Amino acid sequence: MANTLQLEVITPSKLFYRGEVELVIVRTTEGDEGFMANHSWGVKLLAAGELWFKEAETKKFRVASLAGGFIDVKENIIIFTDAAEWPEEIDVERAKEERRKAEEWLKFPSEDDIEIELARTAIRKSTVRMNVKEGGLKQRQ
Repeated sequence: MANTLQLEVITPSKLFYRGEVELVIVRTTEGDEGFMANHSWGVKLLAAGELWFKEAETKKFRVASLAGGFIDVKENIIIFTDAAEWPEEIDVERAKEERRKAEEWLKFPSEDDIEIELARTAIRKSTVRMNVKEGGLKQRQ
């Protein structure tokens, strides 16, 4: 039996996921990082990206989209995020429209760095959502 730890994914509106897992992979602001039982403790910022995890006693990974946030790694892992979605919850047309609007806005950029970064973040989030709907990038590689 593999070592496991408790994973919780919390959004402002709900407990998105709670369960025993063997491995968690997230996109931090430094790149993709994986966490297993007995990992050194830490808190890291998350970029918009895919959440991959292997539930205890299974061979398959599950995937969800995360809208950034942070991960708290101790004996267990807690992820706090503004939004998380399972593939079946994602509205691809809405994600495409959000990306189209942000790309259109960037054609006439403002000199406000914050507004530019908000548009780029909207593009990243919608792209992640579309990738997760299609099974995630790792699944397709």
